[in-house]
This record gives sequence, structure tokens and C-alpha cells, in this order.
Amino acid sequence: MAGVRTPVIVGPTAVGKTAVAVALAAHWPLEVISADSRQVYRGLDIGTAKPTRRELARVPHHGLGLVPVGERYSAGRFARDAQGWVLDVLARGRMPVVVGGTGLYVRALSEGLFVEPPLEGWRRHALERWTSELEAHELVRWAARLDPGYRGGGRQRAARAVELALLTGQSLSHWQRIARQQAAVEPWYVRLTVPRQVLHQRIRRRALQMVQQGIIEEVAAALADGAEPGTPGLDGVGLKEAAAYLLTGGERDQVTEAISIGTRQYAKRQETWFRHQLPGDTIVLDATRPAEELAAEIATRWRRHVNQGVAFVP
Repeated sequence: MAGVRTPVIVGPTAVGKTAVAVALAAHWPLEVISADSRQVYRGLDIGTAKPTRRELARVPHHGLGLVPVGERYSAGRFARDAQGWVLDVLARGRMPVVVGGTGLYVRALSEGLFVEPPLEGWRRHALERWTSELEAHELVRWAARLDPGYRGGGRQRAARAVELALLTGQSLSHWQRIARQQAAVEPWYVRLTVPRQVLHQRIRRRALQMVQQGIIEEVAAALADGAEPGTPGLDGVGLKEAAAYLLTGGERDQVTEAISIGTRQYAKRQETWFRHQLPGDTIVLDATRPAEELAAEIATRWRRHVNQGVAFVP
């Protein structure tokens, strides 16, 4: 049985997702499920742009500060935890809203998890050697040929699609369909977007605020506690630039620019992922508009969706 229909608000970093989610509290009794692979780390509130105390007081959030710096937190682990949060929120008669920019987290939650069937070791190793020798475009072509439902996603995903199809006789999309039937969430996607110049301005402003608020000192504290540079938690955009400054020196003012450049590159990858990986019926909204206005439109569209009898009514 498919999961409950749930709003999933996505978009690149600094586009304004948190502000829209908080504004939605005027329309729904909601709780946010954070789908952000950086915000799961404790002690890095500035560097991961966690919601403010005021925002958290208005809207409860799940998925923040779960693990210490240095501990890996996979998309699969997120999906298992998030399914529990979703069910808990529903049990309280409130509405879960997934918000985040980590595409793999969103996919893991909405598509469910499947237990990979047993694969013969020697055959798998032979296939791994073969796929590793293919050019990227050839590997993608094989993946699409063996799995008509293949939607892209990089070399590793293409190789996995090829291996599963050849070793099990069933495509990756087949196994995902089975898993999706058990997923707690059936996503109703809303993608926020702004013109690139506007996004770059917001990113620059956020980078400056991070440095002013103490991202460098925050990273210094993590390093002093024994965290290694590049370890899970400190390998994210903004944090790794602050760590590089602490380890190699330089001008403090240059940290802001380094964070801005890294974040712009990351945001571009996020936009590409969401543009190509989400379904065609995704709602796309211009986030240059005020958060309250966007929230009102989302709530209106959701009411129409509810009237079709397929969605949760808070």
C-alpha cells in the first residue's frame, strides 16, 4: 500500500524553503521533516543553516542535530528515521511536510527502500570490472536499454541499474516500485526556484551572515573536539572552506567569497538534480515572491488536491 500523500518542498540552498515552511503554519498544523544531509550534525547550527530558535518555536522540526560530527548518516538511515517521524506526526493529527535540498534523502523517503536480492559474488565482480571500463555515456546507454524506467543519476547509479538488471533479471525500477508500495510518503512535490542572479545574491548574503555569526569559530570548536578535516559533517559547503582557512591561514575576508563560490556550485547541482529527477506534475513556484504569498498558494493548491480525495486533511 502506498504511503500517505505528503507535501515535499525542495529547491537549492538559500532559495527560501524554511521561510515558506514556517509561513505554512498559518494554514496547517504542521511539523517539518528536514531532508538535509548537513543539518543532521550536532554543533554545526551556523554552518548548516539550521532554522532559528524563533522558527523552531513556531514549527517543530525533525531531523536536526541527530549525530556527532564524524559519524556517517546515509540516505537509507534517513528514510527509515523519517518514516517513523511521519507516522508520529500523523498520529498526533498534524501534517508532515518534508523540506530539504538533499535529493538522495528525498528519493529514499519517497521511493522507499528495497532489500537487494542475493547476487552471486563472482558474477557481480566481473560486471563491476566491465562497467568500470565503460565510458560514462556508454554506461548510461546500457542502463537505459536494460531499464526503460531509468531516470539517470550519475555513474554509480547507472552501474547499479546495469548490475541489477543482468544479475536478477529485473530492472532497478522494478525493485523500486515494490519498495515504493511500502513507503510512508507519497510525495506531492513543490519546487522553489529563483533567477540565478537572485539566488547568487542570496547565497552571498547568507555566506556573509555565516562568517559574521561565527561559522569559523563553530568549525574551530569541532576540530578542537577531535574532528578531522573532511570528516562527515565537516565536508559540506561552507564548513570545509572554514576548515581550510583554519588549517592553512589566509585572510578572513576571503572565507566569505570561498563559501559563496562553493555554495553557488552546489546550488547549481541541486537545481539540475531537481529539474531532471522529479516527476512532470511537480509544482514549480517563483520564490522571489514573499514566503507568505507562496505559502498561501501552496495551501490553495493542496486544498484542490484534497478535494480529489487523495490527500491527508490536517
